[in-house]
Amino acid sequence: MLYRKISKRIEEYLTSDSNRLLIIDGARQIGKSYIVRWVGQRLFPNYIEINMEEDKLGDRIFADAKTVEDFYLALGVVAGDKMKDKASTLVFIDEIQAYDHLLTLVKFLMADSRFTYIASGSQLGIALKHSQSVPVGSLSIEHMYPMDFEEFLYANGVGESAVETMRDCFRNNRSLSENLHAKMLDFFKKYIIVGGLPQAVETYIETKNIVEFRRIQCEVHNLYGIDASKYEAEQNRRLKIRRIFDMIPSTLENRKKRIVIKNIEGKDWRRSSDYVDEFDYLISAGVVLEVRAVSKPSYPLIESSRKNLLKLYLNDVGILSGIFYKNNINAVISDIKSINLGSVYETVVAQELKAHGYNLYYYDNKKIGEVDYLIEDADNLSNVPIEVKSGKDYAVHSALDKLLSVDEYGIKRAYVLSNEREVLTRNGITYIPIYYVMFFSNVSNIMTHM
Repeated sequence: MLYRKISKRIEEYLTSDSNRLLIIDGARQIGKSYIVRWVGQRLFPNYIEINMEEDKLGDRIFADAKTVEDFYLALGVVAGDKMKDKASTLVFIDEIQAYDHLLTLVKFLMADSRFTYIASGSQLGIALKHSQSVPVGSLSIEHMYPMDFEEFLYANGVGESAVETMRDCFRNNRSLSENLHAKMLDFFKKYIIVGGLPQAVETYIETKNIVEFRRIQCEVHNLYGIDASKYEAEQNRRLKIRRIFDMIPSTLENRKKRIVIKNIEGKDWRRSSDYVDEFDYLISAGVVLEVRAVSKPSYPLIESSRKNLLKLYLNDVGILSGIFYKNNINAVISDIKSINLGSVYETVVAQELKAHGYNLYYYDNKKIGEVDYLIEDADNLSNVPIEVKSGKDYAVHSALDKLLSVDEYGIKRAYVLSNEREVLTRNGITYIPIYYVMFFSNVSNIMTHM
């Protein structure tokens, strides 16, 4: 059993009497169904699971279930012997987005309150945009991501007490011992190689066979490419969506790492505004993470963010490291000067920050330069710049220095993340080891209510 932090949220919901349907949203193959099934079967003696994607491709029993009674009739066909009372019966609607009408029907199922319900969706953001009647006030959406680094540690046998001790060190700006630092950095580099896809993590733990978990990553990446444009009816748009998705790894190898618009179709006259829907489609599908440009980092960041200088990262660092380095782990594990790990380090930080509730931004200014990330600090109504360094030059960051010198931005703290062990603060910048990113958290931004 791979521990997932979201299990606590699922259990809280299932043991409450919420009038909103909890939907676990996220890309495919990240463990949504598994964790709902694991929690649900422990709590309910009568557990019913229906995968609507499979139903749509098969018997289509729920295709015309557009009223509560129609739904109960269809449910009775597949699980009539388990339909008891609300306290003992859980109905898990997996891949709810397969049928648009189910998103509308949710409001009435919850109001009827005959059973306890939970759902998941892999293309939910897209489905909600296309749905003609979103049941406002009836949904709570929890976004799920691949396993983060903390979950990877638990999967590898690191105890919760050890993680809590390290969390305390992070909060108090303390360094780990030399030996513990070396161990944590080794785990972090292995996380870059393995990533957070549950099946890849399980395969790594059981076999340590890089060929096997690379195969899984490759299969999921190919699946994401297919899914990226699966629900788009217009053929021309499907091709553009797939082209944008496929160009992400090579784009991340560029110095600027932002999407170059003319490379999408080879047309110099195209602008980012021509591809807004395609970008939104990929982001809504959960297979990529967007990082928006900000030239004036005033709080809140969304007010000054721009979509014309967009960075896109893959949602799993293991997939990216597999594309770049194939079965050669030395590229990540060993300090090879000729290998630039900047893109995988930035990807893993984006993955961690997004999974921990942050919207992602980066600073871009012609006079000052570029800073990798900006995250919001609601407690101080300020923003926190973050620089990610994969090499020995972690103390060189001219753009960050210039940014901190601008008084009007009111920036109170900044971080540099690197492989270095020692935690220290100098000139307003706190230097911390890269693995401490697992303790950044913005819990208030994780849930979406509709």
